[in-house]
Amino acid sequence: MIIAVDFDGTIVEDRYPDIGPERPFATETLRMLIEQHHQLILWTVREGKALEEAVAWCKERGVEFWAVNRDYPEEKMENNNHYSRKIKADKFIDDRNIGGLPDWGTIYQIITEHKSYHHILSDRYAMRHQQPPKKKHWWQF
Repeated sequence: MIIAVDFDGTIVEDRYPDIGPERPFATETLRMLIEQHHQLILWTVREGKALEEAVAWCKERGVEFWAVNRDYPEEKMENNNHYSRKIKADKFIDDRNIGGLPDWGTIYQIITEHKSYHHILSDRYAMRHQQPPKKKHWWQF
């Protein structure tokens, strides 16, 4: 699966142009997705030195992206008459989602279990509101 991941506000807290603190479990989750052979694209507004810093920050933490701000590693703006910043991916992980950014555990569950965010939230709600089994009395079989 090809997964496009934003940097500021998603992998790290938004402190652009600086790099904020890591969001809990972000790089750990991304490393697990890479180990499961997902192709991750870093998809960010960062360019130039700010982009290089973000890529290096991720690499220091064991996250190496398949591509950065492009659809595939070899894509070159000057060689592509149809170059677009619109990334073609199966999933997008971005803090600007409608409803905001779920925690990284939920993101991992959505991707690995092939469930929608709505389905996962519905399951959690059902589990929290499930009635415990009634206690049987000694005279009941």
